[in-house]
Amino acid sequence: MKLTPVEELKELDILGIDVLNSDYTVLLAADTELTKEHISRLKSCNIREVYVRTEDVSGEVEILKEDVRKEVHDTLRKIMEKHTYTDNSELSKLSETADVIISNILEEEDVVEKLYDIRRRSADIYEHCISVCSISTLIALKRKKSETEVHDIGVACLLHEIGLQNINLDYENKEIYDMEPEDAEEYKKHPLYAYERLRYESWLSEESKNMILWHHERMDGSGFPRKMMGIDMSDSAKIIQVCDAFDEFICGIGCERVKVYEALEYLKIYKGTKFEKDIVEDFLELIAVYPVGSYVRTSDGETAVVLRQNREFPDRPVVRIIKNKEGEPVKKIIIKDLLKYTTLFIEDID
Repeated sequence: MKLTPVEELKELDILGIDVLNSDYTVLLAADTELTKEHISRLKSCNIREVYVRTEDVSGEVEILKEDVRKEVHDTLRKIMEKHTYTDNSELSKLSETADVIISNILEEEDVVEKLYDIRRRSADIYEHCISVCSISTLIALKRKKSETEVHDIGVACLLHEIGLQNINLDYENKEIYDMEPEDAEEYKKHPLYAYERLRYESWLSEESKNMILWHHERMDGSGFPRKMMGIDMSDSAKIIQVCDAFDEFICGIGCERVKVYEALEYLKIYKGTKFEKDIVEDFLELIAVYPVGSYVRTSDGETAVVLRQNREFPDRPVVRIIKNKEGEPVKKIIIKDLLKYTTLFIEDID
């Protein structure tokens, strides 16, 4: 599905998610084939965006526009695959690529006031770097970082996994402690390998280099490669640490893949110990625990689809019940706002 401005809707577009009024009554139901009258009705009700079905039915809403993400992915892959340990000549172009991501994000109105849907995916290292860059940029903007600081964060994110090119082992969907000891130690060196590759590049700031070196470090000294504890790491480095840890969990890089809400729960548990508390809280305000369009099971045993987020309470969305606790389809429309159904909880996500 794709979140589409009402102004861009066309006849015969098919709604992917129910469109709700402010009182949570259904204005137009999912699977409605839109007509001119439907579109006019949406406009008259001041509905700005709706979900439209595409060939991808995942319901994912990306921080970056699809065409920009593809362009950045192709650029990143081309440069990284061409790059060798002794030839860094084209890596500086990634400085411009980071600016493309940042400027695209800045084009969005009230960009740091939105709630973004992130989904699990495969361990594509380029997608991972782009995702970490996008989320880190959002947090940097939310924390009112300067233009230079935001740029340094963006470039560091695109380059932070370059050290993985130095290792030849299977790290996808595998916990470090499940690797052979020598493989685990080699994997833990990849931030150091990245830093050594880039340490003499004059176009890259010292702050960016340190972010790349420190992206797996933790406040309590449990990270790697140097197990830093009591060292005053920069706020920017701590932003990347949070975003990288989350994204590695959902795509399975150096760890077992987990669901989005499980990765968010990990950050909640370790905020203030492994991760900077304020940064984790900023992160949690930006990322939807249960993405729109995802199917969940409630504490009453019902199956529901997520229709809308509650901005201040990302773990309490608005859902539509589609199956009862016996697993039978529900024919009538039942909408539940979990801010109002205070004893109802989401227990799992499908």
